Amino acid sequence: MGNKTRIDIDHYKTLGISEGASQAQVKQAYRKLAKQFHPDSQNAEATTDKIASVNAAYEVLGDVQARGRYDVERQLLVKEKLRSRTSRTVDSQNQYRKRRSRSGDTATIEQWLRSVFNPADRLIGKIITPLKAEVRALSADPFDDELMSAFQTYLEDCQEHLEKAQQKFKSMPNPAGVAGGAANMYYCLNQLEDGLEEIERFTYTYDDSYLHTGQELFRIAAGLRQEAKSEIKAVL
Repeated sequence: MGNKTRIDIDHYKTLGISEGASQAQVKQAYRKLAKQFHPDSQNAEATTDKIASVNAAYEVLGDVQARGRYDVERQLLVKEKLRSRTSRTVDSQNQYRKRRSRSGDTATIEQWLRSVFNPADRLIGKIITPLKAEVRALSADPFDDELMSAFQTYLEDCQEHLEKAQQKFKSMPNPAGVAGGAANMYYCLNQLEDGLEEIERFTYTYDDSYLHTGQELFRIAAGLRQEAKSEIKAVL
């Protein structure tokens, strides 16, 4: 199988299984779908393309060695996506620093901290802090509807907190004296937005790579949050 096929097609998603599925589970999922989409079945969704995609997925995932190579390439792709995303956001951060440094001290540092930074930071904490416990709870059985529903509620709360934090951040220009900390906060919010998007994809694909990418983006966001606090503390 060529690189383009591996990059463009998610075989785990095709079979409706997680990345950690056993070979027995791979075979079970394939047999179920092969029967469901067989041309002789009465299923209206049984098309040549559908059964071809199912067969192609099993050709890779049903072979231990082929699956191993596929998994390695998927991990490389995830890392490449992270590097690309980091490069783009660093550029955005630099542009933000320049734009904000030219805006002048239209608000005092004290006002900005009280009205913008501190409220946004508290909201960010409500997003980042619970993630580890929420993932641990879901890991007991990701296919349990009740556990997944609770995890999705957490993500919905996170999205609400993020939107409020973004609104707070945009509500007042930062003083030039805290431009570095503000830039890191801006970058942090971007990472959280991307991370939530990745984790949300996991909830309907059960593809662990999305969860891992989301967790990595949250980790980066947490580091940026800490850097923002340190830079602002240094100027107070």
